[in-house]
Amino acid sequence: MDEKMKWLKRYSETCGVSGFEGRIKDLLIERLDKKAEVSYDKLGSVVFTAAGAKKEPKIMLASHMDEIGFMVKHITKEGFLNFVCLGGWWEQVMLGQRVIVHGTKGDLVGVIGSKPPHILTQEERNKVVQKKDMYIDIGASDEAHARSLGVTEGSAVTPYASFAVMGDGKTLLGKAWDNRIGCAIMADVMEEIAIDKHANTVYGVATVQEEVGLRGAQTSVNMLKPDIAFVIDTCVAGGTPGVADDIAPAKIGKGIAITIYDAGMLPNIALRDYAFAVAKELGVPTQISISEGGSTDGGRIHLHDAGVLTLTFSVPTRYIHSHQSIIHMDDYLGAVKLITAMIKNIDSKKYAALLKD
Repeated sequence: MDEKMKWLKRYSETCGVSGFEGRIKDLLIERLDKKAEVSYDKLGSVVFTAAGAKKEPKIMLASHMDEIGFMVKHITKEGFLNFVCLGGWWEQVMLGQRVIVHGTKGDLVGVIGSKPPHILTQEERNKVVQKKDMYIDIGASDEAHARSLGVTEGSAVTPYASFAVMGDGKTLLGKAWDNRIGCAIMADVMEEIAIDKHANTVYGVATVQEEVGLRGAQTSVNMLKPDIAFVIDTCVAGGTPGVADDIAPAKIGKGIAITIYDAGMLPNIALRDYAFAVAKELGVPTQISISEGGSTDGGRIHLHDAGVLTLTFSVPTRYIHSHQSIIHMDDYLGAVKLITAMIKNIDSKKYAALLKD
């Protein structure tokens, strides 16, 4: 396994649900050690600053650290855990899945419990079990036992899944690609621009609590006051059974997707067109992404103060917001190449031209 693949494995397998991003934050600080100046906003987002030849324009690369997960809200007298969802979950991908419960005495394995089919009535078989009726089983004998293991109300719970390279050597299966692959791209771009001087200031920002309301995007953009923002996230990949091209046009392995519309933001058109032009010049494949039912950190960032020129790059991802999702190595590498080139080409003159357009 080469070095990039080893890092991707670590990004994917590291635990960090919304509000509990400390482990992935530490991993990114390790990754960018001595390559950028480190600072934080007061909500917990981490900012990696790369000073260039000029202070302006200021460019923000935003990728959220958090993954969807759960939080313990109640421990039953029998020792089972009731939970609330952190982020958007669909019931049919939850039952029977392993989780990691982060107690005060260490991590515990658990499973989201369900009735076996043998004892279901016909009516129950035809119904989707509601999240409110699910529970987590950690093998505790009763409430006192669960508490003795370090579980409390407020304990974070992370989906469990191992990273795996699939048959073609480039298709990658794992948890939390939404949005650990964005963090990987951000970190690689920050490393690339540290090698060659750039005519701007770049902030690589790993934001917190995106999945529960784009919260870290709001606090970090307030702190940094950028001129331009590139948001790096994932999008629903098409090309799978039942998913129409007009709903999810981007497919894995076909290039980084440039988002032309989502529920929270229309991109800056001049920046969008510039991205397509640079990609064509570099020979980097691109696609488009459309998300009528979701948004990214860009939804908060582009509205800051008098406005921020903002564009979202999306890595096509199959089965997002489940325990297992799939991305393609070529899309990741293409995104790093494209975003790096764009940053190196944006100076004050180019920024003025983008504003004018």
